Amino acid sequence: MKLSEQGCMQLPGDIADSEGLGGAEVSAKLQKEGYNELEETEKTTPLKIFIGQLGNVIVWVLAAAALISLYIDEVVNFWVIFGLIIFVILLGFVQEYRAEKAMESLKGIVRPKTTVLREGTLRQVATREIVTGDILVLEAGDSIPADACVFELQELKVDESALTGESLPVEKNLQEPLYAATQVVRGKCRAVVMATGMDTELGSIASLIQPEKEITPLQREISAFSKKLAVVALLASGMALGLGIFAGAPVEEMLIIALALAVAAVPEGLPLTLTITLAYGMRRMAAKNAIIRKMLAVETLGSTSVICTDKTGTLTRNEMTVEKIWTMEGLFEVTGSGYGSEGEFMLDGKSINPRDSTLGLLLKGATLCNNASLNQKEHSEDVVGDPTELALLAAASKAGIRKEELAGDYERLHEILFNSDRKMMTTVHRQNQGSISFTKGAVEVVLERCGHILKDNERVQLDQNTRNTILEENSRLASGAYRVIAIARKDAGEKWDETDLEEGMTFLGLMAMTDPIREGVTDAIGLCHQAGIKVVMITGDNVKTALAISGKLGIPVEQPDNISDPDGILADGAITGDELAGLSDETFAEIADHIHVYARVMPEQKLRIVKALQAEGHVVAMTGDGVNDAPALKKADIGVSMGLKGTDVARQSSDMVLQDDNFATIVEAIKRGRTIYDNIEKFTSYLVSRNFNEIILIMLGISLLGYELVPLLALQILFINMFGEIMPSIALGLDPAREEVMHRRPRPVGEGILAGRKLVLVGSVAGVMGLACFTSFLLADPIADLERARTIAFATVVSMILFVPFAFRSLEVSVLQTGFRNKLIVAGVLSTLLLTLVVMYVPFLAAVFDLQPLGLRDWLLPLGFAAVTLGFVEIVKGLLFRKNYR
Repeated sequence: MKLSEQGCMQLPGDIADSEGLGGAEVSAKLQKEGYNELEETEKTTPLKIFIGQLGNVIVWVLAAAALISLYIDEVVNFWVIFGLIIFVILLGFVQEYRAEKAMESLKGIVRPKTTVLREGTLRQVATREIVTGDILVLEAGDSIPADACVFELQELKVDESALTGESLPVEKNLQEPLYAATQVVRGKCRAVVMATGMDTELGSIASLIQPEKEITPLQREISAFSKKLAVVALLASGMALGLGIFAGAPVEEMLIIALALAVAAVPEGLPLTLTITLAYGMRRMAAKNAIIRKMLAVETLGSTSVICTDKTGTLTRNEMTVEKIWTMEGLFEVTGSGYGSEGEFMLDGKSINPRDSTLGLLLKGATLCNNASLNQKEHSEDVVGDPTELALLAAASKAGIRKEELAGDYERLHEILFNSDRKMMTTVHRQNQGSISFTKGAVEVVLERCGHILKDNERVQLDQNTRNTILEENSRLASGAYRVIAIARKDAGEKWDETDLEEGMTFLGLMAMTDPIREGVTDAIGLCHQAGIKVVMITGDNVKTALAISGKLGIPVEQPDNISDPDGILADGAITGDELAGLSDETFAEIADHIHVYARVMPEQKLRIVKALQAEGHVVAMTGDGVNDAPALKKADIGVSMGLKGTDVARQSSDMVLQDDNFATIVEAIKRGRTIYDNIEKFTSYLVSRNFNEIILIMLGISLLGYELVPLLALQILFINMFGEIMPSIALGLDPAREEVMHRRPRPVGEGILAGRKLVLVGSVAGVMGLACFTSFLLADPIADLERARTIAFATVVSMILFVPFAFRSLEVSVLQTGFRNKLIVAGVLSTLLLTLVVMYVPFLAAVFDLQPLGLRDWLLPLGFAAVTLGFVEIVKGLLFRKNYR
């Protein structure tokens, strides 16, 4: 029976006191219930992939050629073509199966995690390992992993639109159900799991929610491009057929040649090679910690011109450490780093006991007004929670103050949640016969709510001079790139009202923490500048902290001279959230392109930043991790969510997930995205020029020499097409990234495949290759020995395959720069050469393909023409791309 039918009335009375399941119970339930995941109804099986190959146009064209061969008693031709059909089917199956497996492996890289209570400890476990009876600990931004019943909550609202279509969040009460795949958008709760996997409400409609196969604009463009080329190829084949018949050739023979030309010219391998390139490109990104959720992101990455990035955890390590604490007694230094408990408190260079002053109460308040969990065991830590809160717990632990030890004396009664509007959080705790509240948050906000300050353990009036002293200290610490928060308290009494808890408080002090810049980030920002990509830092820190950090990172903050800024908003090179709120859309649009640092920004304002930059023609990548970041992530051209500290809502709204939350990973992904697009252009250029080479060769032969002296026979054309095309094109599609891709500006939006000068390059190369092969055929004197001349023409086409793919490693850079060290291309051309030698020098096969063994001197002509063609390609590249060619 589904949870919606049975309800939550059967919850055990002592569930609130439960410490959660033990390891043995979890293992037993996993064995019995299976993993918490949906079964796919439409799986791509090997049989489906194999059957799909029968729909390949090439297979049907070859089948027609085989039947015609059988009809005219060319039995050998029939069996050779039949073998080629089998080869095409098997090759297509192997490549598509490998691509499908590569795509499937990407799905398993991102393993969502859920916070649960097990054996009395908060733990993050893989969502697929949730079992019935697990106690879920959920808060705003979390995705609900299974059907569950609420037994503890605070201001809980859930977005159930995924199941019900209801656009407004639903308020939840005790003993009400939560459903898998819905989202917590406000508050927090604890709930016990009642159903997992296919037993959930989601499971009952699983067949209706299977994801459709994603087709990106680039795939559609390649498909349309292939169809256009196919039409041109078929028209050319038809012309060859017509010319041959007009010249008196037997219809059946010319029909086989025309069909062979169609097979050679139709670029049926383009979509498959594209899929392989995308799949393996995405796997390479995944290996660099960038998980692409939507294939569209791969092609958009190459056009990214602005990266809007959060500071904490992305530019910095997200390993906050409290280093300084200010109270009215002085400025304390805190030693030690990370989340360990080793460290001392120093005042004026001397170690002190923090419990003997205001400092002790401040640390106690920072520990109690805290939702993180830091369970230190010898030299390891089991940590769950926000890094800022973890840093506060770690600082308190250095004074011997631990959250679990305070819980008995200070039972939590109530919490006023932190949000980006209020910028503070308050908790109320029982104390003796009364209660006490602690508040932590942004210095300016907390200070404004305080009327007193604690000095030498006495509560004194907070006058304006003291307020100014606190603000100056905050400013000084922030200028040193510290993140500063304030701690305050209030004696709430026996009867307290939530509306008064955060008024008339007593100020305790400031806690300043630092978050080191991530290794490699500064270099990555420099690479962005080199690649024409603007970096914008967005942070909740105050403007002085933001400017100090941006200076260390190398993000420019100076005001440009060419814009109007009458109010002096950009005087210090940055803009605050309040200043942004005061700007009209028109004014903001004028200066948005020149702002590099945003401080004290609300998550909701990110959406406005994205829109303003897009209005200026930028392709924007935006990072985010919270619930309120979701609109901006969806609106951005590339929404980038955090895999470590991001919420489920943010991840599901994004196009790319950073497994390491590192800015440098975004830059690496852009580099990979540019590489993938470049590789697509490379193999498309190679395939088109190589395929049309044979059409030009045959058309020249028939039109100038007649059908009797056609330069290549049908089986020879089919051999070249089957064995000389696939390996080099796939090798080009998987060509490694080169540093040069980050030495140019982003690719213009909407620029098509092989546009402009690149199309001229491809056409020129195809024409020269066809002319070179025809010339080698003529120089071999087909009138004297037609079979030898055809063999030399055949060898010339193959020699082109040995040389030309290396020229296509870059459409703009010299082959001397790109080199010959692509192992896949080398393997492809060597295998092509080996197969050519086999069919040419094994007597039986030579007879089947009408070829003659060539002597070493005979090879000089084909190899010479191939080398000349390679030189011609380089000359054309140099003429067309003078600025980049080197």
